[in-house]
Amino acid sequence: MSADTTIRRLGADDAASFKALRLEALKATPELFGSTFELEDKLDLAWFADRLEDAHVIGAFRDGELVGIVGFSIQQGPKKAHKGRLWGMYVRPDSRNLGVGRLLVDALLAVARERVELVQLTVVSDNRPARRLYETVGFLEFGLEPKASKYGDRYYDEAHMALDFSRAADVR
Repeated sequence: MSADTTIRRLGADDAASFKALRLEALKATPELFGSTFELEDKLDLAWFADRLEDAHVIGAFRDGELVGIVGFSIQQGPKKAHKGRLWGMYVRPDSRNLGVGRLLVDALLAVARERVELVQLTVVSDNRPARRLYETVGFLEFGLEPKASKYGDRYYDEAHMALDFSRAADVR
């Protein structure tokens, strides 16, 4: 793991760094996200600050610079509040393969364990590095959505994955 990486929850004071990294992610890998660079580039800094206050976004810092992010939210409504969602995972290319992604996911799961019974996510099915990461921490695929998103003229299938904390405890 990357010993020189600091992991912490982002707050409104981190809005500028969060916006810059989020826009970088949307521009570099638009097919991997539900939103678009064009849409989020138009949003002001206050919108990103509000998002950081409303959601649990975890950041990875190396040498004081934000290099990775992942979001966690609890699903709304009494019938779905036992489920959380991992969203918006991104690590800068120069910080990949250093354990940063694993640190982010581990931090998110530590928060989630205290609040929900299971965590769900969707991932573009041919994004092998992300799928491997999620599988190594216990996520299991429970479905595949063909043509889940479209960017340009290309469709992308998405794998639906979940980590059920009660099952994870049974396995140990």
